[in-house]
Amino acid sequence: MLLQEVLQVSRSWLIAHDDEALSVEHVQAYRALEERRLAGEPMAYILGRREFMGHEFHVSPAVLIPRPETELLVEKAVSLIREKPTARVLDLGTGSGAIAVSIALACPEARVVATDYSAEALDVARGNAQALGARLEFYQGSWYEALPEGKVFDLIVSNPPYIPLGDPHLTQGDLRFEPAVALSDGNDGLDAYRQIVSGAGRRLEPGGSLYMEHGLGQETAVCALLTAAGFRAVHSLPDLAGILRVSGGHF
Repeated sequence: MLLQEVLQVSRSWLIAHDDEALSVEHVQAYRALEERRLAGEPMAYILGRREFMGHEFHVSPAVLIPRPETELLVEKAVSLIREKPTARVLDLGTGSGAIAVSIALACPEARVVATDYSAEALDVARGNAQALGARLEFYQGSWYEALPEGKVFDLIVSNPPYIPLGDPHLTQGDLRFEPAVALSDGNDGLDAYRQIVSGAGRRLEPGGSLYMEHGLGQETAVCALLTAAGFRAVHSLPDLAGILRVSGGHF
């Protein structure tokens, strides 16, 4: 992948030209990227892109790297929107825009809004929307505070920070390089869910839905929050690994 990036060629080209000598400039460029990877920097940040839902998204250290398990949240959203193609959809904490942009592309009649606390993240999301031809509205701010007064939705989705403070995973692998505020709430990993669930009633139309991605083993706590807030038919959905990854319900 690093050689493909340096030479700007395909994998098949590399295989077909495995005996071709590299220039000194190409070797130096490769070594520079190799050093970053050996230091643990994620490939997505080195290359500046990551595939998600069949689309290529630009990513930077200002946003989380889109992950395959999050596609489950998009798939659930799309299935709900098909029942109401012109649905108003809100993605809270959009980051790279992977969720919101993917929904907008799959459901072009839907009116999709995306928010994020980080101005840098919103710049990345706007760029991805423009590059992929998706029509969205963007607002900066903390959760619902980012939105104009009175703006309501048929569906709210979110992949908020859910890793508890002190979790060893925060100091391992790719997570060491990703924005800390997008990974952990600095508490028990449930603060964002409390805020999103408690504020959803004022932003959802009657019969509207809220679905959120969460971490391994958090489904019971997240479902309890939803039930206590008056959501109906609360349930959790498994990802391809069989892990309950998304929970939600209807208001």
